[in-house]
Amino acid sequence: MRIRRRSFGDFVKAFLAFVALAVLLVGVPGALATQIGWPLPDGVPSLDWLQQEITVHTFLNILTVIVWLAWAQFTACVLVEMKAALSGVGVPGRVPGGGPSQLLARQLVAALLLVGATAASFTPGLSQLGNSYDANQKPTVAAAQATPGLFAQQQEQASGAAAALAEQASHAAAHADAGGSTAQQGDTKFYRIQPPEGRHHDSLWEIAQRHLGDGRRYKEIFELNKDRVQPDGSKLSEASLIRPGWIMEMPGDARGGDLVEMPDEAPNVSPDVQQQISDYAQTGDHAQGAGGAQGGSGHAQGGGATQVSVPDQQRPAHGTGQQQATAVGAESDSSFGLPEALLAAPLLAAGLLGALGRRRRQALWQSAFGSVGGRRGMEPPTPTGDAQDVQDALLVGADPEGVRLLDRSLRGLAASLTEESRALPVVYAAWLSNGDLHLQLAQPAGKPPAPWQQGQDQTFWMLSRTDAERYEDVDTAAPYPGLVSLGTMDDSRLLLNLEAVPGIVSLSGREADRAAVFASVAAELATNGWSDRMTITLVGFGEDLTLLAPNRIRHLEDVEALVETMEAETRQRRGALGAAGHDSVLTGRTGPAQHTRWAPHLVLLAAQPSAEDAVKLAELAADAGRLGIGYLVGTETGDLPGAAWEMEITGQGKLLAPLLGLELDAQLLPAAQQRAVVELFVEADPERDTDGPATTPPFLVDISEQGRPAVYARLVGPYEIIGLDNPDGERSALLHEALALLLLHREGVHPRVLSSALWPRGVTDDVRSALLDRLHDWLGADPDGTPRLATDSSGRLTLAKTVVSDLDVLRSLYHEATQGKGVDSRAVRGRLLTDALVLVRGPLLADRPEGRYRWLTHEIVDAQLPLLVADTGLALCEFHMEKNRAEKAIEALNAALRTAPADERLWHELLRATHATGDTDRLTALATDLIGRSGARGLPPRTEALLDELLPTWRDAIAAVG
Repeated sequence: MRIRRRSFGDFVKAFLAFVALAVLLVGVPGALATQIGWPLPDGVPSLDWLQQEITVHTFLNILTVIVWLAWAQFTACVLVEMKAALSGVGVPGRVPGGGPSQLLARQLVAALLLVGATAASFTPGLSQLGNSYDANQKPTVAAAQATPGLFAQQQEQASGAAAALAEQASHAAAHADAGGSTAQQGDTKFYRIQPPEGRHHDSLWEIAQRHLGDGRRYKEIFELNKDRVQPDGSKLSEASLIRPGWIMEMPGDARGGDLVEMPDEAPNVSPDVQQQISDYAQTGDHAQGAGGAQGGSGHAQGGGATQVSVPDQQRPAHGTGQQQATAVGAESDSSFGLPEALLAAPLLAAGLLGALGRRRRQALWQSAFGSVGGRRGMEPPTPTGDAQDVQDALLVGADPEGVRLLDRSLRGLAASLTEESRALPVVYAAWLSNGDLHLQLAQPAGKPPAPWQQGQDQTFWMLSRTDAERYEDVDTAAPYPGLVSLGTMDDSRLLLNLEAVPGIVSLSGREADRAAVFASVAAELATNGWSDRMTITLVGFGEDLTLLAPNRIRHLEDVEALVETMEAETRQRRGALGAAGHDSVLTGRTGPAQHTRWAPHLVLLAAQPSAEDAVKLAELAADAGRLGIGYLVGTETGDLPGAAWEMEITGQGKLLAPLLGLELDAQLLPAAQQRAVVELFVEADPERDTDGPATTPPFLVDISEQGRPAVYARLVGPYEIIGLDNPDGERSALLHEALALLLLHREGVHPRVLSSALWPRGVTDDVRSALLDRLHDWLGADPDGTPRLATDSSGRLTLAKTVVSDLDVLRSLYHEATQGKGVDSRAVRGRLLTDALVLVRGPLLADRPEGRYRWLTHEIVDAQLPLLVADTGLALCEFHMEKNRAEKAIEALNAALRTAPADERLWHELLRATHATGDTDRLTALATDLIGRSGARGLPPRTEALLDELLPTWRDAIAAVG
């Protein structure tokens, strides 16, 4: 911990604050009393007083009363802030109507107390943030981060934030191994917690750093002393909550100075302290034997309730969650060469996969409607190399169900609080463990609404996966859109709420490691599924990441542009909040304008700011948590003014936050994988210029009589397989689903992608291998001995050309009719297009069982098939209209509409073909049908324009019919 020393400037600020307080508290009432006197009348005025003319004297008296009231309010604010600062009771109470007056009082009190010995107690008391409430336990002052004293409000909130996460992380340590047994009593050493000096508090991390050489060994100290009675009668229950005068037993290898003392040889302390150390030495495991006070049960003293901070991985999960977690863990041991970083980032992978799918569908529709040429009805380009590996990793690692549950849970919480007319609590972080969601509140917020439950104390709200699955979609704004994954600890995933941090979050470490963290944070914020909208400003990195979400991400060149932008936005948000009467963006998100206002703005600054710019950013960030603005700033030295939370990324992928008690396996997006992700989005960009038509399907079938396949699967409509025996029992559904996935990906399917599609919650290697063996045996081999299921050079599973689906045939027929033999022969074109439409029996896999084929949500084939059918119908319609065969054209269009009923192009051509028949009543009936299908939205403008052209009196005719 870096201790900020008092400078000459601090003394100047304290002196000026003292003068200002003296003038405002003493000078103002003195001047009023001596210069103006008592402003109120001496007696009760009569009614005639109301009709008298207002004189200058009367006006001055009214102003004097107003000044007296303002002085009284400011004095109350000073007293409230002074009491909170000196007692350390936490966030000060709000004075009604205080607003700017209380903020001014807070800043003056902070500046005054900064140089005094009592400044340490200005850090809010943390006893209410995670302490076990015993009947006789008094509030304690815990170790908190020493934030600069320039920003009193930030200092107050930051210390509470640090303690909250530190208290949560400490529970993981409570279930970790102690790292060695207690030494012999004669060799045991002890340390006495020192009283605060200035704003510096003693902490277990610092004690471990000084006397054990590694701050991360604080867990050993905690385990040695947990639940043992201290001299004041209380017990150590949280690693972040220690008191001056407490005694800590130290591991036997502790070294350093006279602060580490033997129980019988403590010459530098009083006899009373020696006796306390001697008495304390008689407690603990070495005195009581194994299974004493440090049983490690994970229960609170006396209550027996499970402590839930970082969730205890030893407890049984809900339902089969524990078995699923085991299966996932078993499978993660073999990545098959796929990027580990994305395999271990389920929320990030789900966001990227969803955004990529939307981008590809957008490109497909624009292509179909002529906005972008060259890919009508075809699949997007097949990625290769690193891009293909990254796409496979996204398919394997993504957890869309987890994203859906997280989104519904948070919105459901917001809706429940709105119904109860309660404000959203400030949430610093969330933990996901075995599907359960744990929210870390900045301060107690009362009883959570059902089905949420209170955690170990009033600062933790918990929702089990079982309860989360009961939530349905609700029409409410996303309450915490700034949550972003940072990493995992003990199989629990941490999401930090960047917009709620009271100040800057700094990140130190090597530049490449920092860049991997920044890229991961930016990518998840840009594509996550639990936010409505936000602005993400990238500075110093990630210009190419803007393609992931152009509506969310913007890139600025330098810090100067950032400061200018954020100064303007900070002023705007403060004014908007004041005009709306909201204390913070959280209260705005539960109001009438929840869907249109108060979206977060998250700033990711990877470059080291200059000293001057750092101060400006710190000033802007002082009130950022209230305004919904978050700052994550990179630093080379780890020393950044205004940093509320400080983190470090190591070369081993560990994300450390010592003062928060965090040691995470960081979530990263390394440079190579970042480039591959961007490449996927570039290829799917609907505005991207193509180098020419790319309409050739990825797999062409020999449609002649000689090309009859050995295995033929019907996927367009009900699923049928011709040429194979039906597998037995339970294996049948899995084998059919696996074959369908392989048929839709003729380029090859990674084994991990196949297994994750069939078992979204994970599966062990032996189960996957057994399935592949059965699939290989089921498909068999061609007459020449070639297996129909093979593995290519990259390890991906591929099907032989003799295994064909009707979708392959449909694509091949359309391609041959429009770009092959049908181009030069009208008769061949008509026959091929007719044969293609005959294959269409309904939507893709029309009879798929509920709960299976969920991987289709990641595919674009459900959007591609209707477009391909529509293109085929349009081409056949054009073929018939060339010979004025309107009835045949109408028949072809109706056949296509059964599979693509929403394609506006088909309806337009149907109107034209019907008009060509000359039957006005038939055209009027078709227009009436179209209006009925359009519902409340009405007809599209282009359809109305076409009807005006073909049937100018259609409105009157329809009105007469209706």
